[in-house]
Amino acid sequence: MSVQLVTGDDPVLLAEAVARIVKETLGDEDRSLALEQLDETSLRDPDGGWSLAPLVDAAQTEPFLTLRRVVVGRHLARFSRKGQCDELVRLLESLPATTDLVLVWERGVDPTMGGRLPAVPKELAAAVKAAGGAKLDVNPPTRKSDAGKWLRDQLNQSSLRFEPAAVAAVEDLVGADRGNVVGLLRTLEGALGAGSTVTADDVAVYGGEAGSVVPWELDDAIDRGDIAAALKVLHRLLPSRHALQVLAALHGRYQRMLRLDGAGAADEHQAAAMLGMKGSTYPARKILGQTRRLGSEKIARAIRLLADADLALRGTVDWPDELVLEVLVARLAQLSSR
Repeated sequence: MSVQLVTGDDPVLLAEAVARIVKETLGDEDRSLALEQLDETSLRDPDGGWSLAPLVDAAQTEPFLTLRRVVVGRHLARFSRKGQCDELVRLLESLPATTDLVLVWERGVDPTMGGRLPAVPKELAAAVKAAGGAKLDVNPPTRKSDAGKWLRDQLNQSSLRFEPAAVAAVEDLVGADRGNVVGLLRTLEGALGAGSTVTADDVAVYGGEAGSVVPWELDDAIDRGDIAAALKVLHRLLPSRHALQVLAALHGRYQRMLRLDGAGAADEHQAAAMLGMKGSTYPARKILGQTRRLGSEKIARAIRLLADADLALRGTVDWPDELVLEVLVARLAQLSSR
């Protein structure tokens, strides 16, 4: 008997993790006899609702012509409300010794379920732990340094060898869509062969379109005064965000600097309190540091640039939205470089 709980938002990373776990758990057993997978469509009850009964029944079924059964339950985040996982919790208390259970906490494919992935109920997490189970979160880390390490680990675990320039090219290519590294590795292995050395040119040839970036990468490039990098990030942001959304995000950040300027915040904790920011104080530390670097005069200049850009986007100049933002971002970065 074994229990594994896999959670995550990225369908590619989830599929990769579940496939690996199933392969390792099955061992030499006949896949067609030993494996049963149930997804959202299998968990519908006759009234059109949702039920864990099919999963519980499958997990309690004795093996047929095999020594054990591997049962996979997908799309279980459908059962995130209080009490909905009670059947599953009871199952884990008396799971047959011949069953290996893989629980996949992911969104359903049904269009009525959107938004953020619900948290795993505490009682289910506790039951998995009590059963000696393991929990695997496949989501890449969100902090930039941790995310970079995670991505490099994926490259190191592959059969390929990456030149330093190729590693940088992969990081630039996948951007915030780090789950895309799975497909990229498969493409490179298929094109170049296992054990090959990958160059930056190989990444350019086989990598496909660049992934998206997260908004704070634009902030970081502007703060460094790196105009070229800031414009590059801007161009990768715009396909998924309206120009006014990008402007609003930039405006909000400089408004926070304006609030901190001269307010006497001694450290990031005081800055976070002044700005009403909850949770990690890291964003407040970045804003406070940039406030101190720019000073009052440059912050006021940035606010004027943002106001001019807002008017331009609303029609005071006959420029494309992209050009308005390019000029704004270049000027904001220039302020940071002086």
